[in-house]
Amino acid sequence: MSTKKTQPEQKGFFEKIKETIEEFWDGTKETAEDLKEKTEDKFDNLKDKAEDKIADLKEKVTAKKTSTTKKAAAAKTVVERATAAKKVVVAKKAGVAANKAKKEAADIKASAEAKAKAVTDKAKTTAAAAKKTATEVKAKAATKAKTITDKAKTETAAAKKAAKPKAAPKTAPAAKGKAAAANKL
Repeated sequence: MSTKKTQPEQKGFFEKIKETIEEFWDGTKETAEDLKEKTEDKFDNLKDKAEDKIADLKEKVTAKKTSTTKKAAAAKTVVERATAAKKVVVAKKAGVAANKAKKEAADIKASAEAKAKAVTDKAKTTAAAAKKTATEVKAKAATKAKTITDKAKTETAAAKKAAKPKAAPKTAPAAKGKAAAANKL
C-alpha cells in the first residue's frame, strides 16, 4: 500500500486570507515597479529629444556666426529650461504615480486586515457561544444526574425500609434454648 495521500492537503481559512493578502501586496509592488520603469523610459526619451534639439541648435548656431550666437545661447537656455521643466513634470508624474500605487497598496492592505479582523472576531464570538452552550448543557446534565441520583437514593431507602423484616417478639431465654435444640435435629 502506498503511504502517499490521495487528496491534496486543504488549507485553513487564515492561510487562505494570508495568501490573498500576499497576492494583493505582490500585485501592487509589481504595479509600482511597472510605473517606475515607464516613467524612467519616458524621462530618457524626453532627455534624448532635448539633447537632439540642442545638437540641432548648435549646428544652426555655428552656421550663422556671431549674430546668431546670441540667439543660440538664448535658445539653449530656453531648451535647458524646457528640459528642466519637463524633468520636473516627469518627476512629479512619477511621484504621483508612485504615491497612488502606495495608497492603493495601503488601502488593499487595510481592507484585508479589516476583513481578517472581522473573521477572527466572528470566530471568537462563535467559539464563545459554543463554549457557553456546552457549559449550559453540562450544567443541565449535572443537575439532571443529581436529581436522578437523589430520587434513586430515596426510592432505594424506601424499598429497603419496606423490605426490612420486622423484629420478632423477644422470647424467654429458655425458649431460645428449645429453638436451638430443635434446629440441631
